[in-house]
Amino acid sequence: MSEQAEAVVVEGDVPVLRWPALAALGVEAVVTTRRGGVSAGPYASLNLGLHVGDDPEAVVENRARAAGALGAALDHLVLADQVHGATVATVTASARGRGARALGDTVGAADALVTAEPGPVLTVLVADCVPVLLVDPGARVLACVHAGWRGTAAGVVPAALRAMAALGARPASVVAAVGPAVGPERYQVGPEVAHGLYTALGADADRVLAADGPGHWRADLVGANRLAAVAAGVDPGAVMTSGWTTGDHGPFFSDRARRPCGRFGLLARLVG
Repeated sequence: MSEQAEAVVVEGDVPVLRWPALAALGVEAVVTTRRGGVSAGPYASLNLGLHVGDDPEAVVENRARAAGALGAALDHLVLADQVHGATVATVTASARGRGARALGDTVGAADALVTAEPGPVLTVLVADCVPVLLVDPGARVLACVHAGWRGTAAGVVPAALRAMAALGARPASVVAAVGPAVGPERYQVGPEVAHGLYTALGADADRVLAADGPGHWRADLVGANRLAAVAAGVDPGAVMTSGWTTGDHGPFFSDRARRPCGRFGLLARLVG
């Protein structure tokens, strides 16, 4: 594996980003863009978030279209209430459909979803935070992670790896794919974020924080989550990135660029 960008945006009715290398590992995965849906206004057009003020019927239709990009149905999706922490929900095939149509029907508060069963389409929603896919292809254990700065500081990626290990995965066998997120050139942070990253990463935080004036830094959240995965035992050469960042004029929603806005998603499932 290469840590360089290996993802491409596929044009079509629902343009998505894919990592071609994942198919050989028994995983189907896409990252949606803001295009190809039915939402209007600041949510145009493929908003997958029910919690941002969009028309719920439009969001459900968008989610059905996103699932269709994987050859799945709406009721295969599994979502959690994302709370910017490090809680992990381990799900089975019986969880299919949880949170797909309504906010009150998710699997509960969690920022990482883990499964060892084919069928559930693990779904995390982002709009600047980092979407991370983790898979041990030999053990056939899959995780999808939502990692904002608070989740990164809380150790959500290592927590997901521990939950995967409980199902038989080994961090050294895990392949990671880190999706589009806010780029360091657009992400100026203060002491609270910097302290959180130092708490999570120790001296390695120097590698993802760049001083940007008194009491300010530019933070690389994608790099921070890559470091967190590697520190937890993932081979550095098994971490793929996407080559994309969020922003006002790109194909991905950005909460920092515009509020209100929609949410794009990382959707993944084990095959077979």
